[in-house]
Amino acid sequence: MTAPRVTIKDVAARAGVSKGAVSLAFNHKPGLAEATRDRIFAAARELGWAPDTTARSLAGARVDVVGLAICRPARMLGLEPFYMEFISGVESVLTEHSCSLLLRLVRSAEEEAGLLDSWSKGRHIGGAILVDFRADDPRVAAARRLGLPVVAVGHPSLTGGLTSVWTEDGDAVKEAVRYLAALGHRRIARVGGAAELGHTAMRGTAFAEAALELELAGAAQVTTDYSGEAGARATRSLLAATAGDRPTAIMYDNDIMAVAGLAVAAEMGLRVPEDVSLLAWDDSQLCRLTHPTLSAMSHDVHGFGVDVARTLFGELWSHPVATPVLTPRGSTAPPR
Repeated sequence: MTAPRVTIKDVAARAGVSKGAVSLAFNHKPGLAEATRDRIFAAARELGWAPDTTARSLAGARVDVVGLAICRPARMLGLEPFYMEFISGVESVLTEHSCSLLLRLVRSAEEEAGLLDSWSKGRHIGGAILVDFRADDPRVAAARRLGLPVVAVGHPSLTGGLTSVWTEDGDAVKEAVRYLAALGHRRIARVGGAAELGHTAMRGTAFAEAALELELAGAAQVTTDYSGEAGARATRSLLAATAGDRPTAIMYDNDIMAVAGLAVAAEMGLRVPEDVSLLAWDDSQLCRLTHPTLSAMSHDVHGFGVDVARTLFGELWSHPVATPVLTPRGSTAPPR
């Protein structure tokens, strides 16, 4: 005997709402309280129901393309392992749903807000992934005005109430500083990313708080643009100080800058980790191919991309948090 087919009416009855409310929830339209929306998704999961994508396509909603815009120069994006891993995670989920990724490079958040408007009005995408949030980010208002389903990759304090997936960057930075201090380092420096990015500011605040808590008088921070060239310049400036003022450990906001820092240390005749310890934020293949290998904050970037994509598809609506874990390897050591 064949089990009866679950319908939108069954989901509505289980959630205690109307069929129209279920439609609003799965089309990511405004007008529902978050608690109601969550209850609807929970009911759908319990009953094993999903909307008919064919019917939605006939109604004019493009469901087979997801948009992602990144504010990076093309050359730099090609060198940055983080986004390659992140996109591979997103793509693995899109493939399950027979969807494609529409990737664009933009020069500013304002340009991306305009792109979202164009994508939405032209029905080019069914939803979008937003990354690299800034304070008062214009994309928040644009996404709300358009009623476009999005998932924001950023801390909720930056994403204006949009559905968010994020990592606890502040906790990870504090953990790293405490780890280095436990090895005996008192002069610790941080080479940060772009100053206008919200997560850069959060990491900077966490670093300063940890340094104050541990009474690290020699703590210093420099902001850059994430490029290897900027990371090398910052490292050279830090290591050019006299021996008594020079940092004995340096943290980097990405792997590219850390690898560039390793080259600068060698150029200046400093041994890693004997003379200076280096710690990268991203645990990529780059960090494992250097000699010596670089210590890194280990987190599953591919898995993070998977979570983001699944959240966009309504499978994960519980605002997951993946906290990076410190993984010491070959380039951190007690100061000499």
